[in-house]
Amino acid sequence: MNLAEGSGALRVVAFVVGLAAVLVAGLGVGRLVGPIDEPEPKAHEEEHAPAAADPESEGHGDHQAEPEPEVPASQAITVGGLNTSEKGYSLRLAKNTLPAGKAQGLAFTILGEDGRPVTAYDVEHERRLHLIVVRRDLTGYQHLHPTLDQATGRWTTKAELRPGAWRVLADFHPTGADKLALGADLFVAGKFQPEALGKPSRSYRVDGYQVSLTGELKPGESPLTVKISKRGKPVKDLQPYLGAFGHMVVLRAGDLGYAHVHSDADAASGAAGPDVLFHAEIPSADLYRIFVEFRHGGVVRTAVFTLPAADVSQPSESTGEAGHDH
Repeated sequence: MNLAEGSGALRVVAFVVGLAAVLVAGLGVGRLVGPIDEPEPKAHEEEHAPAAADPESEGHGDHQAEPEPEVPASQAITVGGLNTSEKGYSLRLAKNTLPAGKAQGLAFTILGEDGRPVTAYDVEHERRLHLIVVRRDLTGYQHLHPTLDQATGRWTTKAELRPGAWRVLADFHPTGADKLALGADLFVAGKFQPEALGKPSRSYRVDGYQVSLTGELKPGESPLTVKISKRGKPVKDLQPYLGAFGHMVVLRAGDLGYAHVHSDADAASGAAGPDVLFHAEIPSADLYRIFVEFRHGGVVRTAVFTLPAADVSQPSESTGEAGHDH
């Protein structure tokens, strides 16, 4: 072999040795990083794997879940009486038009999910059904307790009706189902002159009794106190009426949405006046007509108030503070 041939052979050997070194190095790197087509961990394995602490991300909002926005409690409150049918039950008036008069016969039926008249009711505040009859301008209020014909499921009562559009509200608890309040429109023929609600009022006189209402009405729960006196003297011997010393019916002026509230002091508490505390729950800022019923001297009387409900969760435009009803 001459010098040129020996030099060429050496170059070939050097190339082979270098190529082998590169292959070995590549194999080692592949073992370090793993195969490129290796499948990713399954979802459940990722969820249960402990998260590694990242000192650079601790305490930073970008890596933390944002808290759920708080829902106002008032949004969970609903008023009843807006629907003729609800949860499979329906209120059906025997007649939706009646003549005016002091003792007009009012008849209706509650139909169940099967379309048949309901005859089984749970007793709520000593009655199986409470019926509120009120004209659409929020006058002529009556709280009645109809009689049920057990054989037919037909309820009947007598109501004092003046010409105009009326709302009939049935508050009842069918056995084995949820408590409900359904409403239906009733029309009374004749010349109709609606009455304005007037300005907000917190005092009312009836049969020599002075009744005043204190407390702020607002969306959510509102403590309201009724004070009753007669000819300047506090009434301290109220008589139980339907198991309580006071009843309050709240009607929203815009749509006659209905809420029935009973006093905190029941017949067994012994707190028979002159102050009667209620906790009214309403869902929205609006104008409300409030009817408070109390029994004294063997007679049930009704005081009437008009109150706006302020949305105290909204800041005042002028001061930036929560608004208040004055």
